[in-house]
Amino acid sequence: MSMLFLAVFPLAMIFGALWDLTTMTIPNVLTIALAAAFAILVPFLGLTLQEIGLHVAAGLLMLLVGMALFALGWIGGGDAKFVAATALWAGMGNLLPYLIWASVIGGVLTLLILVFRRMPLPLFMMRRNWIARLHNPKEGIPYGVALAIGGLMIFPQTVWFAAAAHAA
Repeated sequence: MSMLFLAVFPLAMIFGALWDLTTMTIPNVLTIALAAAFAILVPFLGLTLQEIGLHVAAGLLMLLVGMALFALGWIGGGDAKFVAATALWAGMGNLLPYLIWASVIGGVLTLLILVFRRMPLPLFMMRRNWIARLHNPKEGIPYGVALAIGGLMIFPQTVWFAAAAHAA
């Protein structure tokens, strides 16, 4: 069970980041699977109902914020759902550090992509659709990458990591 605690969340973050980087989308199946895995695994953590409620509250809060940002056109719909599923796992106690990490990484990522877009793209790279799309100034920024890295940065401070370490 401790291996599931250690593997599910990081693998979902890596998958989400790579998927968003290469397709500029985050699949619904990923966010649904992440929320479902939380529901399946959380009973094994030994948390109180209040602690579980704070995790759920963090996820719902970020879903509402994400939906508002999506409605304003500031983020994509996949990002809105991904940040909510990540917050569900992070919990209320790790929400602020998660958002700070994701924001800082998102800013750096945006600057790097803007610099990349100003550089001429070699022909061999133009043949890769995802690189050409990433280079296109009319495309957005794959912010799921920043959300995922932020999630990975706070993961060692989560109850999931502590439970796995305690079981080992």
